[in-house]
Amino acid sequence: MPSCPSCESTNVVKNGFIHNGNQNHKCKTCGRQFVEAPKQKLISQVTKDLIDKLLLEKIPLAGIARVCDVSETWLQDYVNCKYESIPRQVKVSSKKKGRLTLQCDEMWSFVGDKGNKQWIWLALDVETREIVGVHVGDRSEQGARALWASLPGIYRQCAVAYTDFWSAYALVFPDKRHKAVGKETGKTSYIERFNCTMRQRVSRLVRKTLSFSKKLENHIGAIWLFVHHDNASLLV
Repeated sequence: MPSCPSCESTNVVKNGFIHNGNQNHKCKTCGRQFVEAPKQKLISQVTKDLIDKLLLEKIPLAGIARVCDVSETWLQDYVNCKYESIPRQVKVSSKKKGRLTLQCDEMWSFVGDKGNKQWIWLALDVETREIVGVHVGDRSEQGARALWASLPGIYRQCAVAYTDFWSAYALVFPDKRHKAVGKETGKTSYIERFNCTMRQRVSRLVRKTLSFSKKLENHIGAIWLFVHHDNASLLV
């Protein structure tokens, strides 16, 4: 019987198998789980590239781990590092000064439990369909102000923003740059469609799902990853 690598106890029992089929053990003295004589598995760049693509689809991390034959622990560490490295500002095509049109909306989501609401504020350029403003936070005036601040300067100077009738917009957006409209006008249809696309593609945003975010940092990172990917696809 193997001994525990932490406390060296031999009071060890078998505890299932890890992702590659090797026997997993658990120490009954200290609770440590371990594999006897573990072999480090190097993850190829091809596998990492595949994981990057799967993160943009409606697949939970456990599913990605099964498909790519990696451990959930390694995958979670990889995802944590990836989300931390994603820029938190938009990169959009250059615009000339002139009349620009935005559609803005806020989408409900949560982290950890439904009591921890995190609203996703987005602004979309009607002509190019690019997402040009992003903020994740509460649904207050502060959230609307953060969305306004996230817009590139040329939009704050020249754009007219169409929104729903949520009061926070009127408190922040200049009167000459803001028009509140109903859904029946179609003036917010593009941003509403993008919200629907995000809910269909980002598993942690799907309603009534078990694939919710447990860390706010990863929640925000997943949203930014999708926004950058979608904006880049428009330039191809």
